[in-house]
Amino acid sequence: MSPRPFWSPLWAGIALGLALFLTFVLTGHGLGSSGFFTRLTAEIGQWLAPELTAANRYLGDYVRGEPLQAWITWEVLGAFIGALVGALSGRRFRPQVERGPSSGMGSRLVLALIGGILTGLGARLARGCTSGLGLSGGAALAVGGFVFLICFFAAGFLFSFIVRRYWQ
Repeated sequence: MSPRPFWSPLWAGIALGLALFLTFVLTGHGLGSSGFFTRLTAEIGQWLAPELTAANRYLGDYVRGEPLQAWITWEVLGAFIGALVGALSGRRFRPQVERGPSSGMGSRLVLALIGGILTGLGARLARGCTSGLGLSGGAALAVGGFVFLICFFAAGFLFSFIVRRYWQ
């Protein structure tokens, strides 16, 4: 059975815009995800070292309540479940490691981990991720959202030239 075709970019963009609009209307918040990982870190810290986590200047504010009871937790879980249902219903669910013909699986996974860590740190420094700053900030016409998007795409293009040889 072959996979179903991808959505047209136009219809996917319209659907994303409607989802963002409904998120603002129904919850009063835009889309985002990086805050969930900070809350998850605070929750794990509460289990492993509660005093140290509570005393931490960054995580301390998150542990005063129940970190995983926030709206963003349910948004991220819903996005994960929705993506899984979409991949399964579109017959596109295939666990695999995407890599170039000359790159090894181990080095690809290490580079992906490093890239994920750097992206997460950047999201925390910028006080939001691509969806939070770019989509929600842009939809709210925040200057910071547009500055972030310009820098995000410029850095992506620049970095693609650096890693292109490795990927091929």
